[in-house]
Amino acid sequence: MALVRIAGVTLPQQKRIEAALPYIFGVGWPGSKRILAAVKVDPNKRTSELSEPEVARIREFIEKNYTVEGALRQQVSSNIKLQKEIGSYVGIRHIRGLPVRGQRTKTNSRTRRGNVRKTAGSGRKSSAEKT
Repeated sequence: MALVRIAGVTLPQQKRIEAALPYIFGVGWPGSKRILAAVKVDPNKRTSELSEPEVARIREFIEKNYTVEGALRQQVSSNIKLQKEIGSYVGIRHIRGLPVRGQRTKTNSRTRRGNVRKTAGSGRKSSAEKT
């Protein structure tokens, strides 16, 4: 079978369908297993081995039961925007570019704050230099 496109995402041909479905934003591993059980498709089948009716069943089930890709991204960004507007703690953390879910910030949080290393002694001159 040719390329399999579900919710605007081209699924990898060589992977098992169980591992290929999480490429869709909004479908994780547990969701993938649930979808395949509901539409009665063997999770060990490769994406390229799927028949047209199986792909159609999977596509239809996802469209009916899941918010995926563009719609989900839009929903997430509107939720973040709302948090910022109402000035909640979470919204303020988003505005400041800090971790939102209670992680520590004294150390770590490099991905959220950018790789800024402010360590003691980084601006020190060596003892051999004149002051």
